[in-house]
Amino acid sequence: MDIVVATGNAHKVAELVPLFAGHRLMLPRDLGIEDFNLEENGTTFLENALAKARHLHALVHRPVLADDSGLCVDALGGAPGVLSARFGTEHGLKPSDYGSKNRLLLSLMEGRENRTCAFVCCLVLYFDNRRFFVAQETLEGVLASAPRGEHGFGYDPIVYLPELGRTVAELEQKEKNLLSHRGKAARRISAMLESVQG
Repeated sequence: MDIVVATGNAHKVAELVPLFAGHRLMLPRDLGIEDFNLEENGTTFLENALAKARHLHALVHRPVLADDSGLCVDALGGAPGVLSARFGTEHGLKPSDYGSKNRLLLSLMEGRENRTCAFVCCLVLYFDNRRFFVAQETLEGVLASAPRGEHGFGYDPIVYLPELGRTVAELEQKEKNLLSHRGKAARRISAMLESVQG
């Protein structure tokens, strides 16, 4: 099945491709939509994922895979949460400048004992307004004292996994897909898709 992923982020698609074997994942630009971007006004990951799915589906009239994800830090009341992509813009940071965003987040955590956090991913496979599948998953961790690792993207360098002794950015892609919030949600959606097709 051809599925259009509601993002311009090639990193996200690269993580999803191995999890949807037998299906072709495409970016909106593959269908001539050069700058797919929808303002995310939802208060939950589900609201944002569904809004992106519906918007893109109206443009391409094909199955759409949309996600909303972010980092929730317990000591900050769950922030940045659904605002993870825009975090730091009020301080003049560019949305894509995760090096500066990571440093800002760590500075806000200085002196705090509770450093628990979780990546959250809500993934929607959307066929039409009457038929769609949803899975939301997490990857629990703690905030590192400083960024570490060269793999991954976004907040990966500052989320430390105590049971592995590494940050998410120190995981190889295959290992990350097994453990990550996006990998877990994608496997659930993929299983639902296979059960419907079967």
